[in-house]
Amino acid sequence: MASHKIAVVEDEGIVAMDISKCLTSLGYEVSFVSDSGEKVLEIFEDSQPELILMDVELKGKLNGLDTARILKEKYKVHVVFLTAFEDENTLKRIGDLSSDGYLVKPFEDEQLEATLKKILG
Repeated sequence: MASHKIAVVEDEGIVAMDISKCLTSLGYEVSFVSDSGEKVLEIFEDSQPELILMDVELKGKLNGLDTARILKEKYKVHVVFLTAFEDENTLKRIGDLSSDGYLVKPFEDEQLEATLKKILG
């Protein structure tokens, strides 16, 4: 399988590490891990992942939704949101930004794998 580059943007370090380990075990390349939208905007161009796993809540001034909006305006990148919130407002905002979908935390590795295969093939 060709290695796809995926970025993990998650404000909880242990969760980001767990997701990164899962991605690596599935044969994906983790291009970077970040906990803030500002950092993502700084480093994105150098690594250009095909897909970002983006937490809705991040450290810093930019949340995941705002960060994804900026990235999608500048680059052709898939964004799968990670959220602990399933309220109607959050899900509508996610749907308005990304047709790639979302995963509700906590999620199983199999759910992540199925989502990635659907998007990246």
